[in-house]
Amino acid sequence: MSTSTTSAPPPGTQDPPPKTRQGPERPVTSRRGWRRALRRDWQLYSLAVLPLLFFVVFRYLPMIGNVIAFRRFEPGGSILGEQWVGLRYVRMFLTDPTFWQVFRNTLWLGGLTLVFCFPIPIVLALLLNEVRRRSLKRFVQSVSYLPHFLSVVIVAGITMQMLATDGPVNHVLDRFGHDPVRFIQEPGWFRTIYVGSEIWQTAGWGTILYLAALTTIDEDLYEAARIDGASRWRQIWHVTLPGIRPTMITLLILNIGTFLAVGFEKVLLLYNPLTYPTADVVPTYLYRAGVESNSFSYAAAIGLFEAIIGLVLVTGANQLSRRTVGTSLW
Repeated sequence: MSTSTTSAPPPGTQDPPPKTRQGPERPVTSRRGWRRALRRDWQLYSLAVLPLLFFVVFRYLPMIGNVIAFRRFEPGGSILGEQWVGLRYVRMFLTDPTFWQVFRNTLWLGGLTLVFCFPIPIVLALLLNEVRRRSLKRFVQSVSYLPHFLSVVIVAGITMQMLATDGPVNHVLDRFGHDPVRFIQEPGWFRTIYVGSEIWQTAGWGTILYLAALTTIDEDLYEAARIDGASRWRQIWHVTLPGIRPTMITLLILNIGTFLAVGFEKVLLLYNPLTYPTADVVPTYLYRAGVESNSFSYAAAIGLFEAIIGLVLVTGANQLSRRTVGTSLW
């Protein structure tokens, strides 16, 4: 009996082992894929050119002007200021009692706007979602979001005419034996007027976003809830609200980011020196200090302070949302 044996090849004649893909080659591959996608879909990518230019020109380049918050700026001089003054203007508004009164007014108006204007579109969307007559649903939806397309000047004009001393509201109060109320001239009424006009103007438009989110909820979830014996309220609580929760969280974070940016145009049109104690907010104070008084460096310091607070609020709300409900913007 003979046995066959295989002898090993002499050293140096073996085939080299196959090369494995190394880590540094991956970015090259991804870069080539991005370039290939850009050449293939350049028409689609070209649509982003104008929006990007808009943000670069009107959002990012003006940030350079924040340097005048630390430099003395004089109209007609250098665009970046004449002399470095450090934190002089920051100390000025931090020790100014008028600024802190304006800051408190801004917190009040921003908080009331967030508390009332944020949940009302959600409630309105849930109510419209329960309406089965399509014609009635379309009519209510159209009437509710039409005020969004009105100019702020028109909304402020309608509000002032309705609440004037000889306006329709005071005529109704006179019919019930009440004396005329000077709504526009009394500081105590300004916050109610502002928040009420905001609800009337923005509630319908916000409802559209939630109605669009409601269409993405699977009908099988409602069917399963009905089989389990859930009432209509239970279906809304356990199916509808969780289905639109990502949209709610996203809009809430965005609203918190603009917490201090109270509607400048509407406040400017509705307020007057008699209502300054409750109506004067940071944007209007910046307008008077920067444009009317030519204190541009002082106004820039306050604006930078407001922007930092807004950034902290957005970041904090985003982190809190991610840790509590698992939904965030980034």
